[in-house]
Amino acid sequence: MGPVLAGVLQLLALMGALALAYIPLGTYMARVYSSDQHWRVEKWVYKGIGANPDTEMRWPAYLRGVLAFSVVGVLFLYLLQRLQGVLPGSLGFASIDPDQAFNTAASFVTNTDWQSYYGEQAMGHVVQVGGLAVQNFVSAAVGMAVAVALVRGFARSRSGELGNFWSDMVRGVTRILLPLAFVAAVVLVACGVIQNLSGIHEVGQFMGGSQQWNGGAVASTEAIKEVGTNGGGVFNANSAHPFENPTPFTNLFEIFLLLVIPFALTRTFGIMVGSVKQGYAILATMATIWVGFVALMMWTEFAHHGPALEIAGGAYEGKEVRFGVGGSSIFAVSTTLTSTGAVDSFHSSFTGLGGGITLLGMMLGEIAPGGTGSGLYGMLIMAIIAVFIAGLMVGRTPEYLGKKIGTREIKLAACSILVTPALVLVFTAAAMALPTPGHSMTNSGAHGFSEILYAYTSASNNNGSAFAGLNADTQWFNSTLGIAMLLGRFVPMVFVLALAGSLAGQRPVPVTAGTLRTEKPLFTGLLVGAILIITGLTYFPALALGPLAEGLAS
Repeated sequence: MGPVLAGVLQLLALMGALALAYIPLGTYMARVYSSDQHWRVEKWVYKGIGANPDTEMRWPAYLRGVLAFSVVGVLFLYLLQRLQGVLPGSLGFASIDPDQAFNTAASFVTNTDWQSYYGEQAMGHVVQVGGLAVQNFVSAAVGMAVAVALVRGFARSRSGELGNFWSDMVRGVTRILLPLAFVAAVVLVACGVIQNLSGIHEVGQFMGGSQQWNGGAVASTEAIKEVGTNGGGVFNANSAHPFENPTPFTNLFEIFLLLVIPFALTRTFGIMVGSVKQGYAILATMATIWVGFVALMMWTEFAHHGPALEIAGGAYEGKEVRFGVGGSSIFAVSTTLTSTGAVDSFHSSFTGLGGGITLLGMMLGEIAPGGTGSGLYGMLIMAIIAVFIAGLMVGRTPEYLGKKIGTREIKLAACSILVTPALVLVFTAAAMALPTPGHSMTNSGAHGFSEILYAYTSASNNNGSAFAGLNADTQWFNSTLGIAMLLGRFVPMVFVLALAGSLAGQRPVPVTAGTLRTEKPLFTGLLVGAILIITGLTYFPALALGPLAEGLAS
């Protein structure tokens, strides 16, 4: 079997598995967020934090819950790292420096999981399990809660109430993320991923010396890392490490895990707004972009010119032979079109145009299918923009799901999509203009610029993957990337929740002959076009200086 055919068959198998999971998982999540019953363990949690899960919240109260919970998470994780040197189970590792502790705390609380440290050489079991893994669950649940709040904004009328943040967040953990992560961890252990709390031990003899490895709760961390679209690895090599991702099957299984919730949430959306066809329209948009990007990535990596690449059957530099070019291409596209950031290959070693595809995937806002929750609310924001554009073209007030998209709504939607481009471009410009940040670049020219652009794109969009050629463990990058992560996560949430409150306060608009049918293929095409055009206009100059220039020169 040739490598191209192997890659295509992997893609088809993955699409089949996602299709099988779509209806049951999407329907189940709709029931979870619509239920008025509380599990006993959930009642214990509510009692412990002093929250009333039955109290309906308007958007300012919902936002206060999101921010208060996240601030506590940042402080707790920062202190845990700073105290690591005196905690049991630290494996003898020292406490983390202040700037790196801030960066890591901001990273995991924002679902980014950017890592400027070597996991197996810096973080002990207490920080990994009690800090980072916990945030993998709750940060994903926060994103899902905000998405559900926006969906309720479309579904409700003349109330302004969006549900209860504490109930939505706790249910996301107990009823969705924990069960899925448990099953996934069992599968990964059965397939060879390690799961232990052993200390550091020496293995083998290499060049007259030995190599040291420490164990860890790798399978359980790997499971929620993918299910929650987090991405932070126990080991520095992330999902390219055989302890995290040992076989082609686990590689495909991990891609399935990071895509399954974001895709299934479109059905949850359709059920909660009373029209599954609306969910299918959003699903079709996400799937079209995802499949298109995978096809482009495979083309650039398989068909790149050069005798060495032609003999090898593709661009193998930086890729694991056990996964091949096809599996690595699917993983790279999936991890950058979601907010996962896990890697099974090194994006800096991809061809110039291949690296540009990973960049563009993040620049879209990670909405195809995006992160757990963040992908859905990001796509719905783009749907509002597309409806507004369509309304301008036909000269009537735009409507979406029975709600008028007026001045307030379009301003909130526009502000939401402008936050991350502003962060990416301003921070990249500052890093390139100042003398010190440039010292972290290992390459010059277009590829070196791509390293900086990739770092701020990854941080601001809460992705977390790295171009693997930038030394980001400096005070400048730890601080600025940490700030970019926090602003890129929570500022858009402010606008999303404000928009949800505005929509929930409206009365529904009756459907007429002039209403744009947003469940039809025509709207899907309009939405895909709006996403690509808006992103292209925003980022094209920066892409032209980096990956496009490198790709055209090669």
